[in-house]
Amino acid sequence: MINQRFRALAEVMRALGSDAPRIEAWGRQLATVLAGGGRLLACGNGGSAAEAQHLTGELVGRFVHDRRPLSAIALHADTSAATAIVNDYGEHEVFARQVRAHGRLGDVLVSLSTSGRSQNVCAAAKTAHEMGLTTWALTGPGPNPLTALCDDAVAIKAERTGTVQEAHLAVIHALCAALDEALGVPT
Repeated sequence: MINQRFRALAEVMRALGSDAPRIEAWGRQLATVLAGGGRLLACGNGGSAAEAQHLTGELVGRFVHDRRPLSAIALHADTSAATAIVNDYGEHEVFARQVRAHGRLGDVLVSLSTSGRSQNVCAAAKTAHEMGLTTWALTGPGPNPLTALCDDAVAIKAERTGTVQEAHLAVIHALCAALDEALGVPT
């Protein structure tokens, strides 16, 4: 059973190589946005929320080598705001309302959803797009509603949610490496 999981992940990682140019381009664009005073917003539910927070942690902290902190917000991490929004506006607004509060023209929203169908994540992507943010998605197999809403996407072709999430973490680390390289930070 474990070897089957490792084989599935190895196959996904081989296929992910075709997305390397896309991820490198995202890193260069994100470097321009963040160096210019913009910010990255990230959202997801459950394991995807953990991956979103991992991404923002790498940017506010550091990936490999020290650099200045970069503006990045994981939208689920403010539990007081999230629970107030869910209580007052409903679960579908939990991320979209925060995009309206924190997002600015030219910022980047990274939306993570293993299914690509999470309604609150899709609502955030739609709101971000309407506000002029760049929208990127990390999802499971596409096409799906989230990839259709975003400017660009990396869709992982895997049957298991865990394999999709493991590949998302690899994409996040590759994005951080591309970003740091574009900023002139050793990777």
